[in-house]
Amino acid sequence: MPEERLQKILSQAGVTSRRKAEQLIVEGRVTVNGETVTELGSKADLEHDHIKVDGQVLRAPKRFVYLALNKPNGCVTTVSDPEGRETVMHLLRGVKERVFPVGRLDYHSEGLLLFTNDGEFAHRITAPESHVKKTYVVKVTGSLTEEQERQFREGVPLHGRKTSPAELKRIKPGANPWYEVKITEGRQNQIRVMFKHFGRLVEKLRRVKIAFLELDQAPGRYRMLTSKEVERFQKLLKMEDAAQPLTDHEIRAGIAPRGGKKAAAEVGEPAVTKPVGLKPVRPTASDAARSTPSKVAHSGPSNAAPSGLSKVARPSSSRVARPTPSNAGRRGASNSPRPGSSKAAHSAPSRSKKQGPKTGSGGH
Repeated sequence: MPEERLQKILSQAGVTSRRKAEQLIVEGRVTVNGETVTELGSKADLEHDHIKVDGQVLRAPKRFVYLALNKPNGCVTTVSDPEGRETVMHLLRGVKERVFPVGRLDYHSEGLLLFTNDGEFAHRITAPESHVKKTYVVKVTGSLTEEQERQFREGVPLHGRKTSPAELKRIKPGANPWYEVKITEGRQNQIRVMFKHFGRLVEKLRRVKIAFLELDQAPGRYRMLTSKEVERFQKLLKMEDAAQPLTDHEIRAGIAPRGGKKAAAEVGEPAVTKPVGLKPVRPTASDAARSTPSKVAHSGPSNAAPSGLSKVARPSSSRVARPTPSNAGRRGASNSPRPGSSKAAHSAPSRSKKQGPKTGSGGH
């Protein structure tokens, strides 16, 4: 495995988000081969280097977990809280994998919150350049004027920088109306600060949707994402090596093979691929006469699926029989390509190469 930035390694190993990983490094809580690393951009190799975080040895997760929680009011979106307040992790009883929240909702905000141990997934879904849309319903103290609504949509100053364009729609009129807000950013307390810019305070804030995923659990309850939901997120986030579809057992257990076909093989599961499209080399009549039945039978690839693993491609070397000493001595007797000849052996890699599968936060 090539060396990668240390914060990326921590994120992919499920320790925390990439941004929080940078903070751990700067605080001197990460060691590599016994030496404390505090410089951002330092690189390491998880397979060969001995990496520790707060004294705990870092190991990459074998399986990825994706959860959706309905966060209630009155808990902190963090793994631990120095003030001793209840965190969202207390709501994930029964989850054996070490997961962390994707993004955050502040103490009094409610709604849809994702958890995972897939660092790359978490990084991409919270990165501004991914433009993942989040939908909120917000109750505020007073209606906005048409001009204020226009300014809200175009963006308002926030900590010295203008917010990105937002969608705003009043869904329930009244003295304290409800608005639907859609944004692609995740800056700290963004929606509360945007309404405060116009002299309105947020009484209630609930996130009801992330991209296509809608809130469908009672407050304090969570569920595993289905394989189709995970695949849809991976496609949306343009993740290069998406995990394979989950089995029913894995869906119930809330686990997924790490990183697609290659990872499926690492955890002992057959990687299903398309058969390599090699054509059999047909022996001539003179070749057949000099060959034993068993050699003729193995001179080309079989069209039948291997027993037990349908559509699993066997290595190309097993498709062409190697020459025996007796056949090698008579190789000059015929100019026709024969099983095991150099001409047949060199045809397999070029064809298989063509046919092989492509590889392809603030809170509110």
